[in-house]
Amino acid sequence: MRPWVTLFFLIQEHKVDSLWNAYTTIINDQALILSINSSFVDPLLQFETQLKIIESSFKIVFAIPSLEEVKEMGNGNDDEDLQELYQSILNIYEDTLLILVSKDFYKLQILKEMAVWMGGDKSCLQERVLVIISRVLIFAAKKVKESASVDAPCLGVLAAELCLLCSHANRSITQQASLALYHLLSIAQHQNGKAESSPSPRVTENLLLRSEQTPTPAPEALIKRSQLSCSAASPQQPWQMARKSTLSTTASLVALQEPRTMNLMPMCGGSLSGLQSIGHVLRPSLLTDFVWSLLMRLATPDCGMAKEAADMLRLTLEHHAHKVTTVSKIVDLIYIKLRENSNHVMKHAMLQVITLLTRTSPKKVIFQLMDYPVPADNTLTLMWQAAGSETKMALPVLTTILLILRGKPGEMQESPADRRRFSFDATNMMPVAASQALCTLLPVPSYKKAVAQFFPQLLMALLFQIFYTCDMKLVMENKLFFARDALRVLLNCSGLQEVDTALNRKNFWDQISQVLFHHHGVYLIATTLGEHNFPQFPETLHYLYKLSVEGPRRSEDSVITVIFLTELLNKFFKDPFPEEFLALFRNWINDSNPAVSKLSLQKIASMAPVINQVGNVCGFLLSILDAFLSKDQTIIIRALLTLRRLLNKLDKVTYSSLCTQIASSYCPLMDHSNGGIRSMAIRHFGELVRDMSQYWWMLNNAVFRALVPLILFLEDTETRVTTACKHTLAICASELRWSVSHLLLDRCYSFELVVLSICNNLFISHGSYIVELLSDALRFLRNSEVYLRRASVILIGYLTTLGGHLLLRDDIEVILEGIDTVLDDEDIETRVLAITTRKLLKDVAHKLTSSVIKQTSRRLFNFIYIKKLKPLYNYSSPNDVQKKPHEDERNQEWEERPYVHENDEKFHERMRHSPSHSEEQ
Repeated sequence: MRPWVTLFFLIQEHKVDSLWNAYTTIINDQALILSINSSFVDPLLQFETQLKIIESSFKIVFAIPSLEEVKEMGNGNDDEDLQELYQSILNIYEDTLLILVSKDFYKLQILKEMAVWMGGDKSCLQERVLVIISRVLIFAAKKVKESASVDAPCLGVLAAELCLLCSHANRSITQQASLALYHLLSIAQHQNGKAESSPSPRVTENLLLRSEQTPTPAPEALIKRSQLSCSAASPQQPWQMARKSTLSTTASLVALQEPRTMNLMPMCGGSLSGLQSIGHVLRPSLLTDFVWSLLMRLATPDCGMAKEAADMLRLTLEHHAHKVTTVSKIVDLIYIKLRENSNHVMKHAMLQVITLLTRTSPKKVIFQLMDYPVPADNTLTLMWQAAGSETKMALPVLTTILLILRGKPGEMQESPADRRRFSFDATNMMPVAASQALCTLLPVPSYKKAVAQFFPQLLMALLFQIFYTCDMKLVMENKLFFARDALRVLLNCSGLQEVDTALNRKNFWDQISQVLFHHHGVYLIATTLGEHNFPQFPETLHYLYKLSVEGPRRSEDSVITVIFLTELLNKFFKDPFPEEFLALFRNWINDSNPAVSKLSLQKIASMAPVINQVGNVCGFLLSILDAFLSKDQTIIIRALLTLRRLLNKLDKVTYSSLCTQIASSYCPLMDHSNGGIRSMAIRHFGELVRDMSQYWWMLNNAVFRALVPLILFLEDTETRVTTACKHTLAICASELRWSVSHLLLDRCYSFELVVLSICNNLFISHGSYIVELLSDALRFLRNSEVYLRRASVILIGYLTTLGGHLLLRDDIEVILEGIDTVLDDEDIETRVLAITTRKLLKDVAHKLTSSVIKQTSRRLFNFIYIKKLKPLYNYSSPNDVQKKPHEDERNQEWEERPYVHENDEKFHERMRHSPSHSEEQ
């Protein structure tokens, strides 16, 4: 025998042995898989173990020789036996899958893995694998009708694999893939208990009839026959026992693979009708897996398959992109793939996917594209262009970018729950990327209409971003000043090239990055736009008004808005502004941002010449009074100056209606901790009294309420405060007709003499206010300033001595308790003054009587007999002049004082001629 003949027989014998080995292995694997399936193992661990065994069996089963080769192995006598052995191997593998799927539809996942294994190994029998997949799906499609719900998350990926095989060159593979795909969609109808319409009109009625008439083996029968096959097998005739274990129903399933018996019109996966059925039937999660699998196929070295996948993606997303859920993940995958060395087909297809996803999910796509490191690379720029390539998507894209521009670059989120769901980390750099994207998208011709519509929003958003990024070290060091560049692009794309040129001449673009230039920069761009009468003024003004009413998101935004709006109004309107805008300035007076309040007050002050033309002038003035309560001292000062400027021009009728409220608002500021505010409030109070001299009766109570601070702050350590007190006291004394003004002159000033003179005049003309003034003076005893404690002790002494007859015993006890608190004062002079005042109080208390008649008589006597009070303390104030008035000057001052009682002027006229009064004189 020739050597090559011997070699041939040896090879044939080896192939026969491989069939036997495959048979024994598949029998053992089936037994192991079924034993695991019946155990109480964790489902996940059970599935993973079974999958490993099935993969091992797959490599053995589909590595055996083809049926034609098996036929060649026989010597004529055992051809039929070898063919049955071959068929038994395949049937046992198929029966194993049927048993697993009958118990749990989740294990249809194995079919998806089989499709993947088949694609990775081109040497396996693809047609035979598809036959088994089809049979299992046919069985599952019938079984699923008996179930209330189906848990088969693999259907999307398996559908993608089958769709690609529907375009295979081999017609038998195409037919098997079409049949499998049809039944897969039948299963998808019942996914999670939801039945949908018919999956595919591409399968003929004949196929549907055959599928319905195909008997399906019961799972218990399959298990029983498999067990019988394993137990009855013997080393001599194993294939014969396996042949007996095959089912007649399985034989009928094999007949389905014959094209002549199917009368099947192939379901082309890349056709419009076929993909519409897939997109319609598959639920969003499954369709997302379907798209993801096709997307991964774009990177395959097989150009034909990549092109088919690209076409399927395009057709699917054109009609069903709205069902895709993991848009951000898909966009991220495309970015990663495009950064690699992608071919032209892959790049074009992936960019087309970006365009199609943007149609239905613009926010998700744009947010993801803006969440990559800045500056953007060429790949990201291409993806931006793809996302904004369609004219109809210009508005949604710009809307999303404006939403991103609301954020502040570099702003750290306090907690992970507060982070954007698309952000990679806690630092928000998306606005910087959005600004760079605008540099790319705004010049696109198809965006011209959208840019015109969103001009005001883009203008303000970029202005905000400019001033956000100026404070960022990362942006400035790396020259990532895209907001400035985007603003220039916006002006040029909106027909405002002259504005850009004018700003360039003013060196605006170079200085705008400087922090100190911020507010002036906003003023400069607003005035420049106004100078060129930009046509977008109406829309911009409307948006600024809307932004002001709704309230900006950050305090720095408010400053920019106020400056910009004010300058536009100054350019196009004369004072006073329309009522709608005046209301804004009125609200801004008490804004939480001090800069906004000051800007508003400054603008209101400039409207003083036309204040009487304002409709709701009272509302303006009351809002300014509310600003007196601000914690920011600069706002209070600005409010005081603004109010005084408006009052100088205000008509007297309106002025008089508000004078009481204005005076009451000045009083709390008279003892403010800031000396400038104290002096200004005191001086302005005096101006108010002078302005309202014709309406003195309206301010009478307010003047006496302010009298104690006016007296005590004569001792202030700041000259501006003492000067203001003297100025205001002189005005009040003039209106009250008290002869005190000459004592307030610097050449003869003495604090104690001023107090004595005021108290004497007060006792004579307005004695009923003494108790109220005592109450006001008591609260200064606990003040931290020494000079206020001293002054209040002196004032209490004089008021008590003069008005003691008006006090009750309880009143004296309260005053004594207050004086006792300063007997141990750290200041020696205060303690000495307190001791003197306490003695005076004791004397007054000693004169009090419990008899009502005696007390009334005493009060009547003091009412008739007006005593002359002389200095009690001989106190030398730090503010006193060195040379004090002579005693005869003091007596002259007292003698010239008018005696006017608050209750009975005629009574005092009689008192002057009384004997007691003559004796006293």
